[in-house]
Amino acid sequence: MPALRPLTLGQHQVWPPVVLAPMAGITNIGFRRLCREQGGGIYVCEMITTRALVERNPKTLRMIAFGDDEKPRSLQLYGTDPEITAAAVRIVVERNLADHIDLNFGCPVPKVTRRGGGAALPWRRRLFARLVRAAVAAASPAGVPVTVKMRKGIDDDHLTYVEAGLAAQEAGVAAVALHGRTASQRYSGTADWDAIATLKQALDVPVLGNGDIWEADDALRMVAHTGVDGVVIGRGCLGRPWLFADLEAAFNGRPERRLPTLGEVAVTMRRHAELLVDQFTAGARNPARGERDGCTDFRKHVAWYLKGFPVGGELRRSLAMIESLAQLDDLLGKLDPAEPFPMAALGQPRGRTNSPGKVFLPEGWLASRDDDTVPEGAEMDDSGG
Repeated sequence: MPALRPLTLGQHQVWPPVVLAPMAGITNIGFRRLCREQGGGIYVCEMITTRALVERNPKTLRMIAFGDDEKPRSLQLYGTDPEITAAAVRIVVERNLADHIDLNFGCPVPKVTRRGGGAALPWRRRLFARLVRAAVAAASPAGVPVTVKMRKGIDDDHLTYVEAGLAAQEAGVAAVALHGRTASQRYSGTADWDAIATLKQALDVPVLGNGDIWEADDALRMVAHTGVDGVVIGRGCLGRPWLFADLEAAFNGRPERRLPTLGEVAVTMRRHAELLVDQFTAGARNPARGERDGCTDFRKHVAWYLKGFPVGGELRRSLAMIESLAQLDDLLGKLDPAEPFPMAALGQPRGRTNSPGKVFLPEGWLASRDDDTVPEGAEMDDSGG
């Protein structure tokens, strides 16, 4: 049974109850617009680090960009210091940079966890609670809802998700999202939907489920299995922005699902590249440089769009080296537009897949759960992940 109510985030009602997860180098303004053209939901920009925002880092400030029709504007912050996080949230509020703030406690990459950030931070429960309270306190006077996104814990021996969820609820968050994997799992194995169900039972605030939603029907299965109030979509939409059209149909009880031909995929690819060129050209002194940068940014998406289609290696390589829209048009014209969608690709993982691995942590990190000292050097000055 799909969720029957819109997702409530403060004053915002989100339907369908679908969230695009922030992904480094992916969820820029161009990609978010492409996804929003497919269906409704809330679309989160790339992760912004609190220190970079407080220090007015030029690259970071450029990343905080939203379309005029993008409502609500959703921004994810990464931080480890409650005071710096509060200062960053105040900047967001005072400058009206976003309508919703999400806090990142789910990142499993070593450069983050070895500093005590991301998925490692909830283990230090007092620091976690301080940080969330500081963010909520800074955002609440302006009515900006704060949510948190986290993983189950560091590994199976160091689970934190229920305790952290309760602490976040007590701090006043609007919702909690759980990726049903530990940091040590990274993106391997199968997401634990039972853990998501456990968290839903434990909390009164809305709970969002994340992990292994490759098709719209996976989202319906997750809702039925866990009772969550909404779903978070990450890797499943890579090279498949029409997934959001399927999700909107699914949550509205409609059976249609998109299975685009290669020609229809080519049209979507062209639209994606065009939006990226528009993004990089806006405000640029040299439009030609903007077009080249936009096309360069598009290259990473080519393999995802063509996954499963019988397209030769030489053509794939050429598409992944484009420098202009004219070049892209010429190459897309060489695809067989009648080629049907590869059914074998349905339900298959996309994007990053890797093996479980050791979680790198600061020395002595596991020794005391109640130490609320901010980890030395944990703040990062570069945004995007």
